[in-house]
Amino acid sequence: MIQTVIKIMVTSVLVVAIAEAGKRSALLGAILASLPLTSVLAFFWLYAETGDTEKIAALSTGIFWLVLPSLILFVALPMLLRVGVGFGSAMAVSVALTAGGYGVMLAVLKRFGVEI
Repeated sequence: MIQTVIKIMVTSVLVVAIAEAGKRSALLGAILASLPLTSVLAFFWLYAETGDTEKIAALSTGIFWLVLPSLILFVALPMLLRVGVGFGSAMAVSVALTAGGYGVMLAVLKRFGVEI
């Protein structure tokens, strides 16, 4: 239980730190947010709990393939905001497009025999 609380606190601190950095500098916030900190933390937590490097390798491979459709959000959101779509609507559309991208990517991977 204490390990779960530590994981939540460390992860929360990172998210808040990135948001605060983004308030001061878009560049700094972008650099920090673009680092795969969440993935690295997940690798450490998974290894600490299981010691299973195959699970980490599988997670890493899955993350690689699913990062590609996640980029849709970072293209769609600023485009929608810049043409005057409100934040909530722009976020909803961007998330929906990204979810669709995940669906397409999973179908393509399955078609080519790639398992995640």
